[in-house]
Amino acid sequence: MFHLVKENIHLNEQATNKTEAIKKIATALTSAGFVEEGYVDGMLERETQAATYLGIGLAIPHGTTKTRHLVKKTGVQVFCFPNGVEWGDDGEKAYLAIGIAASSDEHLELLRQLTHVLGADGVEERIRKIQSADEAIAILTGKTSLEDSQFTVNESALLLDIPADSLSTLQALNASRLKQQNAVNTSFITEVLDNKPTYLGDGVWLNDSKEGNLKNAIAISRTTSNLNEDGKPVKLLITMSVVDDSVSEVVNNIATLVFNQKLALLLSANSDGFINLLLSGSETTGGADKSGIQSTSTNESTATESNNESLSREFIIPNENGLHTRPSSVLVKLVKEFNSKVTVANLDGKGEAVSATSLMKIVALGAKKGSRLQFTAVGDDAEQALEAIGKAIESGLGEGV
Repeated sequence: MFHLVKENIHLNEQATNKTEAIKKIATALTSAGFVEEGYVDGMLERETQAATYLGIGLAIPHGTTKTRHLVKKTGVQVFCFPNGVEWGDDGEKAYLAIGIAASSDEHLELLRQLTHVLGADGVEERIRKIQSADEAIAILTGKTSLEDSQFTVNESALLLDIPADSLSTLQALNASRLKQQNAVNTSFITEVLDNKPTYLGDGVWLNDSKEGNLKNAIAISRTTSNLNEDGKPVKLLITMSVVDDSVSEVVNNIATLVFNQKLALLLSANSDGFINLLLSGSETTGGADKSGIQSTSTNESTATESNNESLSREFIIPNENGLHTRPSSVLVKLVKEFNSKVTVANLDGKGEAVSATSLMKIVALGAKKGSRLQFTAVGDDAEQALEAIGKAIESGLGEGV
């Protein structure tokens, strides 16, 4: 997972064109120790294959598969261009460019994190007016204010499927990790270790403290051991440090899972699913779509028509490197040729439908070779759109397959 830190954000940068901007970003990636000399060539070549402009004034320049061997470690450099740099195919300007060093497909994780940015009201105007590193981080993490950016849930908060000998062990693990984050002090640790957590149900426990909270943070441990406390199963412990109401959304989502008797979802979810449950209170799992209907495993499912005259078909991605920027841009361009509204969901991902005309959201699906994508079209040319999409995917969306 990508982590945005102040040291990697460059404010008030200037560039006369996209090439100059990319060279500046590549130099920063090299200086930061993320890549070796020569990575810039891959970044420039990537732009000739498909522009990395994602809309709303945002671009994500990165290298090609040929230059992945030059990546020393995964990382980003964020450049703010207050005057903008012409980047998109239609003369659109990028005011924020995130240079990515990735040795495999880590950039897809960043795109998944950024997907929500497109839906935020006034985000392009906020991008143009970035004044500080804190503000840039708040925008890129989807926060409406700097205060909101004080709390988030990411993989570093999770310690999943570990052995443990007691609930007390999980308490100690969580308290220690919060201390390492400088989120709590000794008073907090003493209280959470001395007091038994609250049992929520389905083997899930929760504890916090009225004392020693330094900043909003969360630590979660899930065990594979068969434990019991006072006759109740112990499978998972959530420990929270709370200083303000920025955590209210997560708390409310946990309460919703309790009320709907769906806490058991936390016991089987992977990291992405777990985070989604805490942040949105819901998760799509397995090969089922959001309606709960099991999808087929064939290359193309039979077109189905619902009461609102929508058609859905399923296609399997044959591209060796999945739907990265180049094939995704071909797909988006194709969809825009039709009048119908087309959405797509990765049945082997979160299963959430997104607009098939948004390059950023398509790439953020994280579709790999073999991933099953379900396209749904609504409109007078829905059947033709789905037929064209199917043929384009089968042919590799501009890449040899």
